[in-house]
Amino acid sequence: MAVPGTSCTPGLEVPPITGFDIETDTSTGGLDPSTSAVVAAALSGEFGDEVILGSEREILERTDRRLSELGPGLLVTWNGAGFDLPFVKHRAQVLGVELGLETTEDPVRRSPREPGRSAVRARWYDLVHLDGYQLYRADVGRTLGLSCGLKPLARLVGLSPVELDRATLHTHGIDELAQYVASDARMAAELVRRRMPAAVSMADWPLPRTDTRHTTGDCA
Repeated sequence: MAVPGTSCTPGLEVPPITGFDIETDTSTGGLDPSTSAVVAAALSGEFGDEVILGSEREILERTDRRLSELGPGLLVTWNGAGFDLPFVKHRAQVLGVELGLETTEDPVRRSPREPGRSAVRARWYDLVHLDGYQLYRADVGRTLGLSCGLKPLARLVGLSPVELDRATLHTHGIDELAQYVASDARMAAELVRRRMPAAVSMADWPLPRTDTRHTTGDCA
C-alpha cells in the first residue's frame, strides 16, 4: 500500500476513511479489558453507518470480517491508540478470536486515561489507523487550550453528536446504544475529514528504518 503524506509522495489522493468506535460494558466499569466486555461496535464511511451488536465474540468476529472486506484506507478512531484498539486486542485474546489487527507500542504517544502507559500504532488488514484525538491534540488542543474530547470538539465545529452519560450506558436500551456508538464513529471520521489532506501524515504509516546503511537519500 502506498504511503501518502510524506515528502516523497506529494499530491496523492486521500485514502477512503472509515470511522470506528466501540462501547464497553459500563456495568463493570467499562475501562478494564480484563473485567469488561465489548458490547457494541460501529463503522462509518462512504457506505454509511454500520452498528455491530450481539455476543462479544460475534461483535469481534463480524467487525474483523467487515474490515477485511474494505480494502486499503484509513481506520479513524478517537483515542483508539490509547483505548479502543488495545481493548479490542485484549478481549480477542481472552476469547481466542483471531483478528487482522496489528498493534505496536508507540513510546512517543501516551494513553490519556493512563499517562504511564504507551499508546499504540496500528493497522487492521489494509486499513492504517489514524487517531483523531492525537491529531487534534497535537495542534488545535495545545493552541486553543482544548481538551479535545470528541463531543465538545464536534459541537464546537457545528456537528450534532448523540450524547448519553457514558458511565450509565448499560442502563440504556439497544437502540440508544446503537445510535450512540454510530454517532461516535461518524463524528471521529468527520472531524478527521475536515483536516485532510494534511491529516494523512498523522496516520500510523510504517516507521522509517533507523539503519541507513542501505539508503541513498532518495525516495525508493
